[in-house]
Amino acid sequence: MPFVAIGGCRLEYEWIAETRPGVPTLVFLHEGLGSVALWRDFPAKLAAATGAAALVYSRRGYGSSDALEAPHAVDYMHREALEVLPALLDRFAIAAPVLVGHSDGASIALIHAGGAGRDVRGLVLEAPHVFVEDVTIASIAAAKASYAASGLGRRLAPYHADPDAAFRGWNDIWLDPEFRAWNIEAYLPAIACPALAIQGEEDEYGTVAQLHAIRRGVAGPCELLLLPGCRHSPHRDQAEATLQAMVRFIGGLG
Repeated sequence: MPFVAIGGCRLEYEWIAETRPGVPTLVFLHEGLGSVALWRDFPAKLAAATGAAALVYSRRGYGSSDALEAPHAVDYMHREALEVLPALLDRFAIAAPVLVGHSDGASIALIHAGGAGRDVRGLVLEAPHVFVEDVTIASIAAAKASYAASGLGRRLAPYHADPDAAFRGWNDIWLDPEFRAWNIEAYLPAIACPALAIQGEEDEYGTVAQLHAIRRGVAGPCELLLLPGCRHSPHRDQAEATLQAMVRFIGGLG
């Protein structure tokens, strides 16, 4: 996996070349426990189906990217969206991307679109968070309590150089009492690009209230898709339905 240096940090990435000129580049933003590898083949499938080029990268502390120098602060998604992501887009000369974000990555996409002052062609948001819900904290606390016994660290090992550190980086900040006040709804009114927000009906980390808040708050058109028999990861739990919805949405961006 190649690396790119952003702000003195090495980030692993994957680049998928376009097969159809004129389609906006897709930039994949992973979940709180995600990485390039944990997306598996979904970026390649979406890129092939749309003809788009795609950039997939692992944030600091995930995959084989450099380790975190210090624990996440409450504003870690803001810093990613407003500092790291703009620098990364500039490095790859990506203008007006379609941001494809999952969970934390979807929140980062929203902050970037609403606060970076840059052109975004569209947003594809899987299981996004714009405020903190009790169900989210309860599920994250349960994950912490069962981490060792559940074997989650062992299952994460193929996707992270240090799976324990990746887990703590996500889990600790979400359970920090200061994080309960985290809210990014103020960024929504500045988002004018089209958005597709997808959530599983059985998402253990959030409710459909997140999607309704996004559609109510953004200035641009926002389509909601609620998938039955689906938990927190639509591109894994309902891969074909998710792929089809994204392909249709991206194809309609012109």
